[in-house]
Amino acid sequence: MLQEAKDLQQRAVAELMKRTDGNKKELTFRAPTGSGKTRMMADYMNRVLTAHQNIVFLVSTLSKGNLAQQNYDVFRSCAEEGIFPAIDAHLISTEVSGEETLFIPEDHNVYVLPRDLFKKNGRLMQGPMLNFLRTMTGNYFGIGRKKHIYLIKDECHQATNNLDAISENFFERIINFSATPNLRRGQAPDVQISDDEAVQAKLIKRVELVDDETAPVEAAVSKFLEIKQAYRNLLKVNPCLIIQISNKEKAEEEWNEHIKPALDKHQELKWMVIVDKKANLCDTNDDVKKKLPVERWKDYAKSNGSTIDVIVFKMVISEGWDIPRACMLYQVRDTRSTQLDEQVMGRVRRNPRLLDFETLTDEAQKLAMTAWVWGIKPENMKQTHPVTLWKSESVNLQDYIRVKTTRLTNLTHKKGFKIEDAVTPYTKPVHTSIFNLYTKLARSENDVQNLCYTYAHDDISRWWTFMEQIDRIRKLYGTYICDYSQSMEADKETSFPVSSSYVDNGNHNECEDWVWCRKGKSDTFSFDSEAERRWASVLEKLAKKNGAKVRINMFDEDYRYLWGKNFPHNSEIKYEYYLNGIHASYPDFILKDKNGRIHIFEVKSVNKSASVQINEEEYNLKVNELKECYKVCSSLLPNHVFYLPVEKEDSWDIYKYEEGKEDTISVEQLKENINQD
Repeated sequence: MLQEAKDLQQRAVAELMKRTDGNKKELTFRAPTGSGKTRMMADYMNRVLTAHQNIVFLVSTLSKGNLAQQNYDVFRSCAEEGIFPAIDAHLISTEVSGEETLFIPEDHNVYVLPRDLFKKNGRLMQGPMLNFLRTMTGNYFGIGRKKHIYLIKDECHQATNNLDAISENFFERIINFSATPNLRRGQAPDVQISDDEAVQAKLIKRVELVDDETAPVEAAVSKFLEIKQAYRNLLKVNPCLIIQISNKEKAEEEWNEHIKPALDKHQELKWMVIVDKKANLCDTNDDVKKKLPVERWKDYAKSNGSTIDVIVFKMVISEGWDIPRACMLYQVRDTRSTQLDEQVMGRVRRNPRLLDFETLTDEAQKLAMTAWVWGIKPENMKQTHPVTLWKSESVNLQDYIRVKTTRLTNLTHKKGFKIEDAVTPYTKPVHTSIFNLYTKLARSENDVQNLCYTYAHDDISRWWTFMEQIDRIRKLYGTYICDYSQSMEADKETSFPVSSSYVDNGNHNECEDWVWCRKGKSDTFSFDSEAERRWASVLEKLAKKNGAKVRINMFDEDYRYLWGKNFPHNSEIKYEYYLNGIHASYPDFILKDKNGRIHIFEVKSVNKSASVQINEEEYNLKVNELKECYKVCSSLLPNHVFYLPVEKEDSWDIYKYEEGKEDTISVEQLKENINQD
């Protein structure tokens, strides 16, 4: 998993821990589907349980799609593998023989409760659940174990009326987890990971929405056939198209009249329709799988190695079914169908190669990070606009603007470094708990983990030797990687990608005659922040006065100026820096001047706004690290100048880095710098 993804998850959990220490009884944590919500829940519980042994968690989980069982399996696996060893999970069940009394054991600290078991006339409601809570808390004549119970509501947008009715008596804290919290129930997020953050960290895919509401199902099938082989070759994953149809009587009509005829045209595709067994809407053209019980089809269909290409479901697939190989979603339109929302879309946004994403080629990463969706646009989802690099029959702008990049190297690249020398001489057997050591390794930087695996191979004694010195090795690694004069090296030369996209965040500007164009659209573009929008206006004036330009028409004075926004999607223009892990800086703008120099800008702002909340400590750490990074970048890359323009009220402080030297300049001085001969 990329370090950015780990850091994003850990920062969110750390923030939830801070909020838990406050006085607010009910907190809400929001993270998009596919961003690792269950794992973050486990991390949070592990941190709380490590610090407070007198706390017990009750995790209320939807029964749909065996979600309770899935969560329990994750919690148990994390504990057994030593990742979150403080967790001791138990799955509450009512499956006992007729003569037995339903009993919930009291010696665990995490209890997973399928929500639907705790309902009127259910066996849990007939005494066992309340007896358990009274015993754990001592809230019954003062007799009990005096535990503090924290209730976690997974998928909290779903009602839990019976638990809510007893919350005042038994639950000290209530923590809501969901991708779509219910604001009408007061579930405004206290801590959240935004979709943009999750996409940037490569936790979830970006979505390409197909706006044409009349697009037939054949359009989705054609697109699927277009990318299927690339998915297999580049990602080693069999991709999947999900087709979502209506509930009840409309489903049969949609299947028989629209979907099945379209699929029958492509006999090479394997499909499953898993809708309604009673209505005979469960079928497959895979003769081998047809012999399996229907309830086992979903388990087979979700595995990365499954040969099922198309899965047809009704509207209720919104929760509890993980299928990372799904990359396309088509919703059959029907006036009675529910709106395609984030829960449903989340089925196709999971990263199919999350755990080893960094090992993929650039081409494979781009493919893994795209989801195609035909359906109604969710109201809360911002519009994504495709952009293309301007090109004609005689001019390709990629040939005219070439940008060099840098990367950080592993400790093994250090001159004279040998892993055996770093480990063996310092061996002092301590034999700390293997669970504690494994947790420490799991939270270490990816490069440190790779060093461990390189050194130990399959030798457990060498693993112990490495792990008993991991703190010293992490310090050694940190000293090296933070010294950019040693760890940084020039990487490849690249340019703007042929195609990219941006999310419409408002902050609109008209940018005429720069490198980007929107097919059939105006020259209006959106920027990530108001500061970026303002800086784009500054650069546009500079580019037209002192920037390089390319004549795109031999017969008139028609030019494109060589500057543009570095839209992160598909971009290879990036510079690695270290901040509790290796991260990539995708600078905001690139400009080439008349003298052929490349000017690189990363825009920042310290102005406060209602829409953007700045964590000053994190901001300062990042800015200071970028300064060190750009300083060394400028010394490694001749003819490249790096800038950090920081907006303060109505003015700009611009940190300039050229040939390894730092200077602070104004906008007027920047104009002179770009104009110099």
